[in-house]
Amino acid sequence: MTKNQQVHIGGQLPSPKGVALAIMELSRREDVTLKELARVVQTDPALSSRLLRLVNAAQIGRTVTSLGEAVMHLGMTTVRDLAMGFSLVDQYLQGSCAAFDYAAFWSRSLFMAVACQELSRLVRVGSPDELFACGLLAQIGQLALATMYPDDYAAILAEPAGAEPLLVRERQQLGMDHCELTAVILADCGMPKGLVDTACCHEVPETAGFIAGSRAWRLVHLFSQARLMAELALAPAAEREHRRVELICLGGNLGLDAAALAAAFDRVAAQWREWGALLNVPATPPPAFNAMATAPIPAPSPARSQTASAPPKRVLLVEDEVTSRMKTEAVLRHAIGCTVYTAENGEAALALALEVMPQIVITDWLMPVMDGLAFCQALRATEWGKSMYVIMLTGMETEERIVEAFEAGVDDYVAKPMNVRALNARMRAALHYVDLLDAWERDRMQLERFAAELAIGNRRLEHMAMTDLLTGLPNRRAGMEALDKAWGASTRSAQSMAVLMIDVDRFKAINDRYGHAVGDQVLQAVAHRIQAAARKDESVSRIGGEEFLLVCHNADIATALVAAERLRSMVKDLEIGIGDLAIQVSVSIGVACREADMTDADAMVRAADQALYAAKNGGRDRVCFLHRAQCQCAQA
Repeated sequence: MTKNQQVHIGGQLPSPKGVALAIMELSRREDVTLKELARVVQTDPALSSRLLRLVNAAQIGRTVTSLGEAVMHLGMTTVRDLAMGFSLVDQYLQGSCAAFDYAAFWSRSLFMAVACQELSRLVRVGSPDELFACGLLAQIGQLALATMYPDDYAAILAEPAGAEPLLVRERQQLGMDHCELTAVILADCGMPKGLVDTACCHEVPETAGFIAGSRAWRLVHLFSQARLMAELALAPAAEREHRRVELICLGGNLGLDAAALAAAFDRVAAQWREWGALLNVPATPPPAFNAMATAPIPAPSPARSQTASAPPKRVLLVEDEVTSRMKTEAVLRHAIGCTVYTAENGEAALALALEVMPQIVITDWLMPVMDGLAFCQALRATEWGKSMYVIMLTGMETEERIVEAFEAGVDDYVAKPMNVRALNARMRAALHYVDLLDAWERDRMQLERFAAELAIGNRRLEHMAMTDLLTGLPNRRAGMEALDKAWGASTRSAQSMAVLMIDVDRFKAINDRYGHAVGDQVLQAVAHRIQAAARKDESVSRIGGEEFLLVCHNADIATALVAAERLRSMVKDLEIGIGDLAIQVSVSIGVACREADMTDADAMVRAADQALYAAKNGGRDRVCFLHRAQCQCAQA
């Protein structure tokens, strides 16, 4: 989207009103306090109850009843984004675009918001509350187009299902698509660039271009996974199996197996219902995830086989001569038991075929407007028409003409005037083909399911091989890989970097005094505190025993020392309650920054090791850094 387009549409975008607008304006002030923000939020009881609902859904261990505490927990940015989102839901539950389903849009957006929040707790790639707000608005560009261009957008949405993808149609007819518009709206609202860049390309994550495994890559797949969960929740029964398999396949990108995904989906569905009641958005709970998985694979409508218990096959008969058409239709309906749709020429038949999706097509050759040969060629040019079984009715049985028909895509032919026995024989072959095609589709879906489960299993094994089982942090192997990647990025960008070697002080004494079970719980608590102290782009790993490694990207020695001291202080303030015990621990930290004479990442780790050794010798519970072979320590 060009800058001129952005300026042109700026005044037409859906925008918040009332208290939400006041909050957005207040957040632009540099001197505003959370107490002032809470006072403004309090003037809107609906917004207040929604924010309290969100905080208490975060499972922080106790119920929050004070709005001031809720605002403090969420932070100014998240409160602003949520206020805007909730305001838009209230304003745009209906609109002037006749083909845009406003209720379904907000149902899907709300499910996606709750799914983003839930997934973020599982993969720890961002703030759950922040991702709730972003998930709620991740497809807001669709609402914007329906608001700005109600008639044009209605025409786009009314195009048949076999048309180009929605994004393509939007760009062709409006010069922009809803993903571009989403990015503009989120950026104008002040959302972090990292969330804007990932949210606006989640519909086609494979084209996002982010490095596999990076935070941006994981965010894109989190948004994509949340969208697929929402689509599964709202899908008709006939589509659930296919969407469930797709969801399981992509779950591996976030390290989620089928069991974890099923549990997450069911939790989201329960919360979605509660949020729907709070926002007056339709939220009918879908079946449990495992119930969908065990349900039989649904058949297309009408159905797939010719048995007495299954609906009949769909046949499209294209014939301009009335008597012949009536005779053939009678045979197909009564003698063979098919559901028959009729058309008088190829052009009308093409439109009807797209609507009813016949399994078998019987067409005359010579017809007005579009003859049978041109119709067959047009049918085979579409993706949906390639698998239909086509029988040609023809009075021209010369070898050249028959070859011409087969080259156009005809599967079989019946000579005219039509012989009923010959038609029955051709139809037996056609019905057998359709049954085989249906069986192949069922087998393909089963294989997809097996392949998805195998892929999930492999990803889970890979994840386990890179994870420390006790603390849940990346293990030494994963930590060294992260270090090598950071070193390479630092080399390419000429940016500084640093590492922190962290060791729990007197840990052996804890094991000796309280036992290894207590020692394990101490390590888990310290690991969680280190992870909480790290910035989002920093990697933490347990590299053995009571030692941890923290890799700081784009950090000079001053930044690294501040981070190390903050981490040391946070661990020092930690009181670990285990039964009747209250254990306090401290850590020693060795810091090293990349220097010109360091040839590789190992040299920097060795320097951090030396600094850690100096911290231990200096009395523990302190930070030491190595700079040009000289150690300096900061005492606690």
